[in-house]
Amino acid sequence: MTAPGPAVDPVEALDPLALRNTLGNFATGVTVITATGEDGEPIGITANSFSSLSLDPPLILWSLGVKSPNLDAFIEGRCFSVNILSAEQEALAMQFARPAEDKFAGVDVRSSAEGVPLLVESLARLECRVEFTRVAGDHLLIVGRVLRFASEEGKPLLFYQGSFQCA
Repeated sequence: MTAPGPAVDPVEALDPLALRNTLGNFATGVTVITATGEDGEPIGITANSFSSLSLDPPLILWSLGVKSPNLDAFIEGRCFSVNILSAEQEALAMQFARPAEDKFAGVDVRSSAEGVPLLVESLARLECRVEFTRVAGDHLLIVGRVLRFASEEGKPLLFYQGSFQCA
């Protein structure tokens, strides 16, 4: 058996900027997570922390910073949607990434059966219910059970080394 390559200096491995740059070498898809707040107002958050978790039962995983003002929208039993963005939707990703009065301005939206906003022009949509959450470090891990889904043909929007990329 061959020994692995040289180890990373432990001090460098714990440096947050070096760690962020290292993790940036993993390309991720870009999503907009949507939900409805306690006040009935729509919530939209750009996230690239999304992952498939299980097919049986159908579960997905994503995370949200524990300092987010939107945490209450993602407690157990609440519904949300994962809108997977296409390569042409970089501007939409930025619209939902910035703080704004109305992130949904000019966006074609319809409501799910549970009243959650769905981004009509996204590459794919997963309608979910929060199965459970758990705090891990500075993020809340959110496991969602997929209730319904739809997808379109197209190429995904990716995030790689700190910028958007097309597949």
